[in-house]
Amino acid sequence: MNKTKVILEAGNASLSLLRKIAFGPVEVELRKSDYEAVTRSTEAVAQLCASDKAIYGVNTGFGKMAQTRIANNRLTELQHNLLLSHSSGTGPELNDNIVRLMLTLKVLGLARGYSGVRRQVIDALLALINHEMYPCIPAKGSVGASGDLAPLAHLSTTLTGVGEMRHQGLTTSATDGLSLAGLSPLTLGPKEGLALINGTQASTAIALYHFFELEKIFAAAIITGSLSVDAMKGSDAPFDARLHELRGHQGQIDVANIYKTLLSGSEIRASHINCEKVQDPYSLRCQPQVMGAILDSLRFAAGILQTEANAVTDNPLIFDDTGEAISGGNFHAEPVAIAADLLAIAAAEIGAITERRIANLVDPALSLLPAFLVDEPGLNSGFMAAQVTATALASENKTLAHPASVDSLPTSANQEDHVSMATFAARKLGDIADNIAGIVAIELLASAQAIDFHRPWKTSKSLQSAVKKLRKSVPGYSRDRYFSPDIEAAKQIIASRDFSENIVEMMPSYA
Repeated sequence: MNKTKVILEAGNASLSLLRKIAFGPVEVELRKSDYEAVTRSTEAVAQLCASDKAIYGVNTGFGKMAQTRIANNRLTELQHNLLLSHSSGTGPELNDNIVRLMLTLKVLGLARGYSGVRRQVIDALLALINHEMYPCIPAKGSVGASGDLAPLAHLSTTLTGVGEMRHQGLTTSATDGLSLAGLSPLTLGPKEGLALINGTQASTAIALYHFFELEKIFAAAIITGSLSVDAMKGSDAPFDARLHELRGHQGQIDVANIYKTLLSGSEIRASHINCEKVQDPYSLRCQPQVMGAILDSLRFAAGILQTEANAVTDNPLIFDDTGEAISGGNFHAEPVAIAADLLAIAAAEIGAITERRIANLVDPALSLLPAFLVDEPGLNSGFMAAQVTATALASENKTLAHPASVDSLPTSANQEDHVSMATFAARKLGDIADNIAGIVAIELLASAQAIDFHRPWKTSKSLQSAVKKLRKSVPGYSRDRYFSPDIEAAKQIIASRDFSENIVEMMPSYA
C-alpha cells in the first residue's frame, strides 16, 4: 500500500496534517533543519552534566525525591529505572491510530530542541511510525500531570527493548519489534527517559483522535437534522440568515446557512408552503442555535489541541543559548482537560437534540406519519425500540459529559498536589462519540424512512444524495426485521469520509 508522505516541522503541525496521521499509516520524516536545534540541546545537557549543578531529573531523583543527588556514573541507570517504574498502566490498550498520533506528537515536541535528547531517539520514534510498529500502551493510569507518565512510559520502554509492540494486528516483543523496524534497543542518555515520559502527548493524541471522529459525526448530524425537518414538514424560515446575523454568533450563522442550503429545492417543502402551522418544535427550528454553539466549541477546542500538539511539555526545559535547565510545569495538561471536557458537553448536546427529533418522527401525533414509521403499525413495531436505544445512549452521555477536569487527587507524596485528569477527559470522549454516532445513525434511518413516506414528493437533491448513500446498504422498512445490523451499517456510513464531506467544505475552515 502506498502511504502518504508527511514532512513534520517542529512547532508547525496543522490539524489537517494530524488528521491524515490519525486515520491511516503514513511515511514521516522530520524537517532536516530541526535537527540543528536538537543537537544544540543535547550538547547543552552534556555541558550541564559536566558541571557540579543539580539538575532535576538529570542527576537527581524524581518527584518527592528531587533532592536526592545521583552519581554521574549511574545517570543511564536512573533513566532506565524511571521508564520501568512508571510503566504502571492498566486497562485496554490504545488503538494503533492513537498510538501513531502519540509517537508523532512526541517527535514534534522533542524536535523543538528544548528537551536535551539525541537525534537517535527521535529517529527511533520516526522508524516505529514508518514501520507501523506500535507500542502496546494500556489506556488507564495517567492523571494528566506530571505529564502522561504511565502511557508515555509504556511507549518509551519499547525503545529500550522492554514491553510489547503491535504490527498489523499481531503482538510481538519489543526487541523483535525494534528488529523489524531496523533498530537496536536504545541505551538512554542523561534526561532522555524523563523527556520521553514527561509531556501531554497521550492525552492530546487521544483528544485529537476523538475530536476528528466528532467532526464527522457533527457534520452527519446536520444532514440528518435537515432530513428530519423535511420529513416533519417543517419550515425553513428558522434558517433565514437575517435572524442569525442579528444574534451574531459565527457558528450559528455558518450552520444556519448550511441547513438553508441543504433544504433548498425540496418538493416536500413546496407542498406545504402555505400551511397553517406557525412554529416547529425546538429540536427542529433551534438547530442553528444549538449546532452553532457546538461548532463554536469545536473551533475553540481545535485551537487548543493544535497548540498543544506543537508544544514543548516536558520538564526541565533546556535553553542552550544560556546553558540553563529551567524547571516548570508545562507537563500539566489542564488546557487539554478543559478542551476535552468542553467537547464532551458539546458532543452530548448533539445526541440530546438528535434523540428529540427521533422521538418526534416516531410519534404520529407530531409527524402525521404512520406510527413508528412502519406499515401496519401494531403488527409491526418499526422504530419503537430504536428510539429507546437512542434515548439510552443520550442518557448515558449525560453522565459521561460530567467534566473530569474539576477533579484532582494529589500524587507523589503531595509533591504533585494538583493534577488535570486530562487523559480520562480525553478517553471518555471515545464513548461519547460512539454513543452519538449510534443516535445519529438511528436518525438517519428514521428520517430517510419518513422521507420515503412522502412520495411522490422528493426532498432536495443534496438530501436525496444522503438517502441514496444509505439505501445502498440499508433498504427501507415495510415490515419488522432484525434491526441492530442496520444501525451498525448506518454508523459506518456516517463514519465514512464521503457522507458529510460537502458539509465540512461548507464550513469556514479552522484546520
